[in-house]
Amino acid sequence: MIELERTFLAKYLPEDLEKHERIEIEDIYIPRDVEHPILRIRRIGDKFEITKKSLTEENDPSKQEEQTIVLSYNEYLALSKLDGKTSHKIRYFYPYNGYVLHIDVYQGCLKGLVVIDVEFENEKEKAAFEMPEFCLADVTNEKFMAGGMLCGKCYEDIEPMLKRFGYKRLGL
Repeated sequence: MIELERTFLAKYLPEDLEKHERIEIEDIYIPRDVEHPILRIRRIGDKFEITKKSLTEENDPSKQEEQTIVLSYNEYLALSKLDGKTSHKIRYFYPYNGYVLHIDVYQGCLKGLVVIDVEFENEKEKAAFEMPEFCLADVTNEKFMAGGMLCGKCYEDIEPMLKRFGYKRLGL
């Protein structure tokens, strides 16, 4: 499956964010010793999966090949013992102009980072989408913002790159 997505840094959190549905997500990217692992083991609430994301031939970060397999709890437990890079976030599902934005509020070592993803049905939608007012910058093509690059890092590790966009630490 091809995933069409754009990623934004948050300028501020929408006032009504807390009233929207949310879910806790824990990611483990493997293998640990790769700079940008593309294999992810994920717990989404009480659901589990393993996903492999890779760039298409066009080498466009907003368009990736995605393969996902649903895991049982026992499969997840076994795979989660692998040595990988981790991250933890709360994902809010925020309706906006006919889309559902994924507002990821990072926890733990990345606390202060808030990233907004939006997925599209086609290239035309992706190109026409206008960044919401509460977003600061489109970071879709910024390698350091990829999930596999963020895992295992702390806010201080990425702070110099975030400052290039004028990003200020956020949180709930």
